[in-house]
Amino acid sequence: MNDSFERRLARVEAQLEIQQLPARYALAVDSRDAAAMAALFAVDVDCGRWGRGREALQRFYESPRIMGGFYRSVHLICGQTVDFVDDGHATGTVYCRAGHEDKGHWVEMAICYFDRYVLSEGRWCFEHRDEKHWYSTDWQERPHGPNFQRWPGRYEGPRHAPQLPHAWPSWERFWTAAGDQARAQVTDAP
Repeated sequence: MNDSFERRLARVEAQLEIQQLPARYALAVDSRDAAAMAALFAVDVDCGRWGRGREALQRFYESPRIMGGFYRSVHLICGQTVDFVDDGHATGTVYCRAGHEDKGHWVEMAICYFDRYVLSEGRWCFEHRDEKHWYSTDWQERPHGPNFQRWPGRYEGPRHAPQLPHAWPSWERFWTAAGDQARAQVTDAP
């Protein structure tokens, strides 16, 4: 019983540590602290063409197109799921509502991060974050089609098109079963 209690306690501690990561990430983005953001990731994080490691990730975040792509921002973490793979790996999702100042626009986004977490140097870190979003639009407009992507002068085109909710296989199964008539009753922009 003691082993079971110790394992359960370790799992609770791990979950609490993992749950801090998205809020700390949001704080780092909004305060433009690229070093703090990079420190939330595994020491050997893969940054694609930017290289490997936290220093490479920090350079990526400091690039004009990333943290310099908007002036002010507010990232509100709305909820998180955590699923343990084993004692050193977990996956999860994080809902986020984010606002960004870009010249004369305040652009709102509804985001879901698909995360992988890993124990790195004795603490839980992000291993990988995959951002998908439902929409982006100036706060004075409602999200609308055909692609729900309205960030004036920036992040336009198919490369930046929202992937949600269509990325979920359950979404497609639901609406395929419901049929085109049911879909047409609730949306003009499937």
